[in-house]
Amino acid sequence: MPKLGKPTEECAARVMETVPLLMRFIRADMRSHNAESLSIPQLRSLAFLNRNPGASLSEVAEHLGVTCATASTTIERLVQRDLVQRTDHPQERRRIVLNLTESGKFLLLQSQATTRAHIADILDGLTPEQISQIEAGLTLLKNVFEQTEVKKAP
Repeated sequence: MPKLGKPTEECAARVMETVPLLMRFIRADMRSHNAESLSIPQLRSLAFLNRNPGASLSEVAEHLGVTCATASTTIERLVQRDLVQRTDHPQERRRIVLNLTESGKFLLLQSQATTRAHIADILDGLTPEQISQIEAGLTLLKNVFEQTEVKKAP
């Protein structure tokens, strides 16, 4: 890795190295024990709808970084499996509202719990002090980036 200047640049480089590694692990783990054989975009859609009940198709597409047509196909497969419910928006005829069904919530929570247990197993070899350091760093990072989310909101 090239020598960077300020400590903030070095920290930013470390974040950019680490977060994708963690996300690859989480995605692969969730996919590997997923009895329903859901794709990563389908799992990401379920997680997004869990955090954003009543989201629109365009919001799901934006979250996934795909076109509305691609998101529509992903959501349609989830609707067919009774994991997502699609209803018409009460005020806007052309807009649909997406929500997880109870089956969708259960499947997502089950998958997340299994992956959380696998991560805990990996972290089990660390000392309590190391665990505290990781927790403190992640909490700080989360707080910093939550502020950027608030700034973007209309």
